[in-house]
Amino acid sequence: MPRVPAKPNRGPAAARENRDAILAAAREVFGERGYDAPLSAVAQRAGVGQGVLYRHFPSRLDLAFAAFESHWHEFEELAAADSPDAVLQMWQRLIELAIFERAFIEMFVDQRRQHADYDGGTRMQALLSAPLERAIAAGRVDASLTTEDLLLGVAMAYGVVVTTVDADGLVDTVARALARAGLLPPAAGESDGRRA
Repeated sequence: MPRVPAKPNRGPAAARENRDAILAAAREVFGERGYDAPLSAVAQRAGVGQGVLYRHFPSRLDLAFAAFESHWHEFEELAAADSPDAVLQMWQRLIELAIFERAFIEMFVDQRRQHADYDGGTRMQALLSAPLERAIAAGRVDASLTTEDLLLGVAMAYGVVVTTVDADGLVDTVARALARAGLLPPAAGESDGRRA
């Protein structure tokens, strides 16, 4: 019987490919099944064993942070923009994530409950703070609006998402709930003093 040559050990190249595959799979699985999706499903989707997954990401939070790191970069870029509308863009993006990628929000909720030292909320408030001040100075939002109010709106949107049975019209339902609470931002170009 002819001897089958062993596969060459690809070392760091395989490790990088495995990591990338795990992150892509995590974004898909979390997007489909939420933050509590079994990590075995992520490993299976990535085509790796669970040991490989845990070697790269020892905990669910490590994996979620890495999977959603692009969102943090996006918020950092928006926060750095000089536009008085940057905070509105950030807030609208948070609402979109609450609706379409709720695992990102669930990561905050779960970790705040389980880890007193988790700083995701503080990190987001810090990113929102300067853009909010610029928006208030420009008269784009109510002067009494706080970063806590913005995150409350996100929590409200998330609450609507997870309690809605029929996903049809979910965006409109969230918008209606936020409008009733006075937390719907003005459309781009408007400056009517409504709360964001």
